[in-house]
Amino acid sequence: MLTVPYLRDNKQEAIKRLAIKNFNKIELIDEILQLDDDRRAAQQENDETLAETNAIAREVGSLYKGGKNAEADQLKIRNTELKEKARVLNEKLTLLKDTIQAKLVEIPNAPHLSVPKGRTATDNLIVEEAGNMPKLHDDAKPHWDLITQYDIIDFELGNKVTGAGFPFYKGKGARLQRALINFFLDEAIAAGYMEIQPPLLVNEASAYGTGQLPDKEAQMYAASLDNLYLIPTAEVPVTNIYRDVIIQETDLPVKNAAYSNCFRREAGSWGKHVRGLNRLHQFDKVEIVQIAHPDKSYETLEMMRKHVASLLLKLELPFRIVKLCGGDMSFASALTYDFEVFSAAQKMWLEVSSVSNFESFQANRMKLRIKDKNGQIQLAHTLNGSALALPRIVAALLENNQTEDGILIPEALQPYTGFAKIS
Repeated sequence: MLTVPYLRDNKQEAIKRLAIKNFNKIELIDEILQLDDDRRAAQQENDETLAETNAIAREVGSLYKGGKNAEADQLKIRNTELKEKARVLNEKLTLLKDTIQAKLVEIPNAPHLSVPKGRTATDNLIVEEAGNMPKLHDDAKPHWDLITQYDIIDFELGNKVTGAGFPFYKGKGARLQRALINFFLDEAIAAGYMEIQPPLLVNEASAYGTGQLPDKEAQMYAASLDNLYLIPTAEVPVTNIYRDVIIQETDLPVKNAAYSNCFRREAGSWGKHVRGLNRLHQFDKVEIVQIAHPDKSYETLEMMRKHVASLLLKLELPFRIVKLCGGDMSFASALTYDFEVFSAAQKMWLEVSSVSNFESFQANRMKLRIKDKNGQIQLAHTLNGSALALPRIVAALLENNQTEDGILIPEALQPYTGFAKIS
């Protein structure tokens, strides 16, 4: 969430940056600033009223001690009137603060000025490509046919037990899942991240803190009876570890990695781009999260980007990195890189990771702050990235490594799978 001081001191910059996200409710900024002017005036009046009541209370005591009861009684009447005025002013202040808050959460994070303008994914900017494109044999199959042929993932059984988008992983398919999770976690730990095993449900305050509420209610599964939400990503519980926390600057950066199931209700559509593993309602992912000093968060973002790239290189998957345009970014992000792997049998690029800097947007919602050696306090910057999400990685691994007599496992994964081929 953007702060009122930022909007007040940097109004034109905020308008310029928000325009990159095609945000057209600019009048909200003026409304917020006017409401804050009203809040300031009410706060000043309330402070003056309370100061007067305190002064009168002291004077009343002195008058009673001096035997001037009539004068004291008159002042008490005045004090009663002032207390009622203060009560009304407090109600006004609460209403103004709530209204400001409600309007602030309608404004997305202001994107970094390097974010390209655009409205859809076709306007994203390719910033890097790596890896060799595989050459498949003539009878190569898409992954949804391969998983049936080798009986490693069962969508029909998942549909029977739960519903569409909840597959069962079987035999070497299950072992491949476990191998990828352990590989990604070990790589994160080697890069200095502390492993976290988070809960899979969060409360409303946590979903609000990272920006899922009130923007993405329809995309989350809710346990309504307990007012809890199944997590769409481990980012939510892990980042919220630091909600209402002040971190010493000397303890930065904070680096956490977490494996979790992820749950997303997002509506599917027809076509091969959502077929098979391309889009699921439940999937596995390893997430990396960092809390950084504002002066170093973009340096941190580049380090996280390199970490994700290193995973794809070790898996021998051809990939590209795209900088998302304003129209394709999330509500909370200031800058996002997407990683896409090439799926040879489908002949299309599949998104497997997003690495984002949220600047102070989440930290302001969560009241996550940094204290420096001089005792000065400021909002932290939060970052996260998928490192990595499994379904489309599995899809690309199966398709790109298929041969006429089986599916080869990348060398880096073989110590984790315990086998070199699915056949």
